[in-house]
Amino acid sequence: MEYAIVELGGHQMWVEEGQHFIMNKIKPNSGTNVIFNRVLLVNKNKCYIGSPYLKNVIVKGEIIEQLRGSKIIVYKMRSKKGYRRKKGHRQELTKLKINNIQII
Repeated sequence: MEYAIVELGGHQMWVEEGQHFIMNKIKPNSGTNVIFNRVLLVNKNKCYIGSPYLKNVIVKGEIIEQLRGSKIIVYKMRSKKGYRRKKGHRQELTKLKINNIQII
């Protein structure tokens, strides 16, 4: 099984070739190819561990779509004070597909 652990948007993600996953929004539009060079670990017949990153590994992916998550309701209330605040939030998300994990 070939996989890599990549740092994306402040989070560490386990990625495999052909895998789709959803993460916090990144700027490029859908259909754009992206390259991730902050690779922490690669397991491709042999395990390579970076300190903190691997310099000779590139993970290539493609942005499939930009979407929004489900609505989350935030409600604040102080009892007996008449203080009530209701607010909704929808997180901006990006759906990615990993095309290639490449050791140079």
